[in-house]
This record gives sequence, structure tokens and C-alpha cells, in this order.
Amino acid sequence: MQESVSWDKLLQMSGDAMEDRAVILIAEDEEDYVYLLKRAFSEAKILNPIFSVATGKEAIAYLKGEGKYSNRDEHPLPDLLLLDLKLPGFSGLEILRWLRSQPGLKALRVVVLTSSEQLKDVNDAYRLGANSFLMKPYDFEDLVHLAKVIQEYWLYLSKCPDSARAPKRESKSV
Repeated sequence: MQESVSWDKLLQMSGDAMEDRAVILIAEDEEDYVYLLKRAFSEAKILNPIFSVATGKEAIAYLKGEGKYSNRDEHPLPDLLLLDLKLPGFSGLEILRWLRSQPGLKALRVVVLTSSEQLKDVNDAYRLGANSFLMKPYDFEDLVHLAKVIQEYWLYLSKCPDSARAPKRESKSV
């Protein structure tokens, strides 16, 4: 008979490989919510590096590694994108569409984290390649619980696919 493995043991075994290195990118325009989310991750003792952008344009620039995001040591590719749908500039749905068309980035895991309850948004997000669709909790304890769920599933149990930014083109001198 096969011995059963406890949830805690499974997390420990899975987490050993990923450790606390997985990078999280939050694309969220509400500065207060980004602060609460980062605080919830800290409260949940999640030590993963967390970066944030406030607009759709910034999200795409970060993922492409352009402009102020060009230094990969300072702005590493994320292993997980927490994406709000209602971003200024490009919406979360437009970012998803763009992301899934990028050869090196199309496998990036994307969790839509939004206040929208519209079934159309849920359907569109999944149709465009979201890996999950979650409602934003606004109660801090619920947010801490969500951070733990994200850690347990997306950072420890779920395997991360390869992602890569497109190589920079060499400029030809004339």
C-alpha cells in the first residue's frame, strides 16, 4: 500500500526546488492596494521578490525589458504576473492578448486579480490565456489568506515554464 503524503510535506518537497526566488510582478493602478498586497505577502512570511507597475504601458515595458526596465538584474522577468483588468493605458485584457503573442513570454503564468465580477471579463480573460481569475479581497485577513494560497499553489506546487525576453537588436552603424 502506498503511503500518503501530507499537504505540509508536499509543500516542503515542492518548495525546496522553487525556494523564495520566484519573482512576482503586480500590475495594479491602485497604489493603496499594491501596498496592502505587499503587506499581506509580508504578513504571510512570503519572501519572494515583488515588483509592481501601475499602468498597462509600464507592464509591457517591464516584460519587454525596455526603458527603465532594461536592467534584468534590477527588473528580472517574473515567474508570476498578478494582473488587474482595469489598468490605464492598456487594459489587462490587452496585456494578456499581447503577452500570449510573445514567443518568449507566452507561457508566463498570469493570475487575474480584479474587482470585476462580470462574467464577460472572466470569459475573456480565460479565452486570452489567463491561468486563473480571482476577485480582489479587500479585508486584510482575506488578503493574507490569498497571499498564502498564491504562494502554496503558484509558487510551490505549480511548475514554472521557461520565459525569456526577446534579445536586444544590435543597432547597425551607418
